[in-house]
Amino acid sequence: MKLTMKNILKAVVLVLFATATVSAHDGHKSKQDSTALQADTVVNEQSTGEEHTDHTRISEADSHDAHAQDAHHEKKVTADLADFPTIHPLIVHFAIVLLIVGAILAVVNIYFIKKELAWTAFALVLVGFIAAYLAGRNFHPHTHGLTEHAKLVLEQHDFWADWTINLGFIGVLLQGVNLFIFKSRRWAMAIVAVVLLSAAYAVAHAGHYGAQLVHIEGVGPEGKFLELEHEH
Repeated sequence: MKLTMKNILKAVVLVLFATATVSAHDGHKSKQDSTALQADTVVNEQSTGEEHTDHTRISEADSHDAHAQDAHHEKKVTADLADFPTIHPLIVHFAIVLLIVGAILAVVNIYFIKKELAWTAFALVLVGFIAAYLAGRNFHPHTHGLTEHAKLVLEQHDFWADWTINLGFIGVLLQGVNLFIFKSRRWAMAIVAVVLLSAAYAVAHAGHYGAQLVHIEGVGPEGKFLELEHEH
């Protein structure tokens, strides 16, 4: 009977031990599963957040591209004259080209003494003078907010522009006198050529300082530092 009770106690102890071991293992496994579940949840949340961020970035990029395309389509390929803050550059380039070409023809004609060249030089210088006058007087842009350095550059630009107008006017008069009075005498043509070369030199300097104002000082692009016509 004792042996039987002893065996029964051993059996009970073994059962309890086995039960405790299984419970502990199950608890540890449950804890591991819970931790793994939490880790999976965090990873999923991070992935979802990253996907949402990427989606937001893509949406913003698409929106930006759409706005850029809309703005591109809204702009006219060929702008009207009214769209320019000033039409000074559109006029002054005629003066630069015509005065320089007219001066070169006057110099060449000292050798050839051709009436056709003399009249061509006269026509070019006349139109060039008119363009220089309109660009420097009627369509000279008004500025505001310039830096001190930009003001110095503008002073030089205006100085040489004034000399372009004055010398161009004198050149037109002398060329006309040469054509109608001196009948293209070589010495008269030489005097006219010197004056026209001086006008070409002046307009080249004015163009240099004008380009410096635009491309270095930033005066003019998109109307910066300029007073629009309707503001006067």
